[in-house]
Amino acid sequence: MKIAIPLTGYDPAYIIGMQDELLKYIQGEFGIIVVFRNETIYLKGPNEKVKKAKAFIQEVLKSYPKPFEPDEDTPEVAVESSDTVITPKKTVRAKSLGQEMYLKAIDEYDIVISIGPAGTGKTYLGVAKAVSYLMEKKVERVILTRPAVEAGESLGYLPGAIEEKVDPYLRPLFDALNDFLPYDRIRKFLDMKVIEVAPLAYMRGRTLNDSFIILDEAQNTTGMQMKMFLTRMGWRSKVVVTGDITQIDLPSSVLSGLVEIQRLLARIEGIKFIYLDEKDVVRHRLVQEIIKAYENKNSM
Repeated sequence: MKIAIPLTGYDPAYIIGMQDELLKYIQGEFGIIVVFRNETIYLKGPNEKVKKAKAFIQEVLKSYPKPFEPDEDTPEVAVESSDTVITPKKTVRAKSLGQEMYLKAIDEYDIVISIGPAGTGKTYLGVAKAVSYLMEKKVERVILTRPAVEAGESLGYLPGAIEEKVDPYLRPLFDALNDFLPYDRIRKFLDMKVIEVAPLAYMRGRTLNDSFIILDEAQNTTGMQMKMFLTRMGWRSKVVVTGDITQIDLPSSVLSGLVEIQRLLARIEGIKFIYLDEKDVVRHRLVQEIIKAYENKNSM
């Protein structure tokens, strides 16, 4: 008897293991031939043993995020699939119309610039999308970067130990990664440079092909830094820029690069601006109220 069990939508490496541990276990435990090819596990052997191995694999898969399988006869389900992001550790869905537009834009545009207050999911959803693109092999690597303003970044040079100076400013990006990938996978990807988390200054002089690149906290870039970052984009890459223009840490005399590109790039085809507001905040209810209070203060 021979059967095939597709793993479409799952992360096969995460399920099977770094050294094909699952396949080896099934082969030894059930005494059958087990082969993995083209995102499918093939089982071959005596009928009863193959059936038991299949049941075992199905139980294993229950503990991982389930691939989304839309019902073509149900329009509501088909719509929901467009705002669902599947990663090895969890499935993420848009929780507001703005977030849904944001996720769709990433699929449809090469550069997406998401502007909105804290708690609207700009970074979280962006990193989730980057991980899903990496798992689906739509890109070869993921690059996450932030301007380390408080660390004294000066377009290429960070005096002292970089880890000590920039770790606090990059930590939110690692926190987001931890929500979507197991720790051992993150460490492996970091070691292999499949995932990079680095200060913006370290992007200078590079051309990033086949990459999903996120610039977070972009309101703290200067115009020159923003130009440098956007011109790093190479072939077959996605760029996501996120920021909150109400929380700029630059000196008052310096124009934010995120503010500037709203005027400079607004009419360029292939670039999409997504604006999120308090209706898209998915943190505690009081965060929405706080954002409204500050907006009312600024409008007085």
